[in-house]
Parts: sequence; structure tokens; C-alpha cells
Amino acid sequence: MAWLLVIVAGLLETGFAVCLKLSHGFTRLWPTIAFCVFALGSFGLLTLALRKLDVGPAYAVWTGIGAAGTAIYGMVFLGDLVSTLKLVSISLVIVGVIGLQLSGSAH
Repeated sequence: MAWLLVIVAGLLETGFAVCLKLSHGFTRLWPTIAFCVFALGSFGLLTLALRKLDVGPAYAVWTGIGAAGTAIYGMVFLGDLVSTLKLVSISLVIVGVIGLQLSGSAH
């Protein structure tokens, strides 16, 4: 259950990173509100998960999901550059996240 919280927290991290861009420096109301909701949800779920998980693997999985998710979202929806190197790098992040998730131990 704790790993599920980390995964959802990572997805929410993607949401708050995208909303941060869309807020244009917190000058747009709704993306700013969405940023706050996603950020609080992400940090809150990560905090709950850390009650049961080691901090290193959990934090790495959380940031990896957020980084890969944000990069993919940017390429698909925001017109970010798509390149072979970027796609390979995202794949390596995902493989690393899976490895770290498998290495994490529950208390």
C-alpha cells in the first residue's frame, strides 16, 4: 500500500510541475490553485508512505515518476522537443524507478 501512495504522489508531482509552468509565475489563478492542490496532495501522500518505506528508494521513485511524467506530458501536450536521446533517457529513468521500487524494503 505504501508503494501505491508513492506512485500516486509521483503522478501528483507531475501535475504540480505542469501547473507551475501553466501558472506563469503564479500570475494565473486556476493553474496556481491546481499547483497548490497537487503539491499538497503529493507531499502529503509521500509523507504517509515514508512511515513504512525507506526514504532513499521512496524519494527516488517519487522524483523519477515526477520527472518522467513531466517530460512526457511536456512532449505530448506542451510542444516540448521530442528526440531519441530524450526518449531513451526517460526510459532509463523509468527502469531506474522500477529497480529502486524493487529494492525498497518495508518496515
